[in-house]
Amino acid sequence: MSLLTTVMDHSLDEGYAEAAARKKARGDTGLPRPLRAKLGLAARLVLAALVVTVGAAQARVAAPVLAKEREELIDRVEAATAGADDLEDDVDELRDDVGERQQAALKKHGGSKGELLGLLSGATEVQGPGVKLVVDDKKQASQGGGGPRESNGFSDTGRVRDRDMQRVVNGLWQSGAEAISINDQRLTALSAIRAAGDAILVDNRPLVPPYTVLAVGAGQRLSTRFQNSADGQYLHALQENFGIRTSISVSDELRLPAAPSVTVRTAEPKAGKGTS
Repeated sequence: MSLLTTVMDHSLDEGYAEAAARKKARGDTGLPRPLRAKLGLAARLVLAALVVTVGAAQARVAAPVLAKEREELIDRVEAATAGADDLEDDVDELRDDVGERQQAALKKHGGSKGELLGLLSGATEVQGPGVKLVVDDKKQASQGGGGPRESNGFSDTGRVRDRDMQRVVNGLWQSGAEAISINDQRLTALSAIRAAGDAILVDNRPLVPPYTVLAVGAGQRLSTRFQNSADGQYLHALQENFGIRTSISVSDELRLPAAPSVTVRTAEPKAGKGTS
């Protein structure tokens, strides 16, 4: 009987009771670890969903503001573009007016030599027989360098450079050309052919290949003299060694535009006799 009484009064072994007391002191909930992990994951998922929901709500609120700012920016760009177009139109009108005044001044003060002076200075349009020379980059010309032309200020890439065009133009002048244009850009005594990166500039205006050079002169004679000159041979060497494409033809009628403006900064007309 004493054994049964002990079992009834002490159904849990003292060791289990002590272990339960230690867990309670540590704050252990007694839940199985897999269950605690699942509860922790569920809590993190709820938190992530809350963050996403708040972010979506904020984006929805900010969307109209961003759309309005974008529309305002587009309006500003369009207004600035329209203003630039208007300014370009004004510049063209003023350039035409300056050209007309220059021609009138040449006729008034130049007398019988006014037309010739306008032709030589590039202030008037010209037409007549001459030579059409087309110079173009090599097919699939690269942007890299590293060859012999680069050591002389060029790039061994098969691209036409500003110094190439300078030699072409100078060679045409020396061969007897009376007027020259490149891609409809009339050259004058004040014209400059320069480079900006890989672009060629004529009077600060960028040109795009192929470069079409029109030279008014004595047709076949001009063509022959240029091709036999040192600059013509230089152009032929570019074609043979670097793949630069060229073609030259004689034309019975070429038309060259007037230069946009001819600005003389220093020279003044000489006073005639009897002028005080």
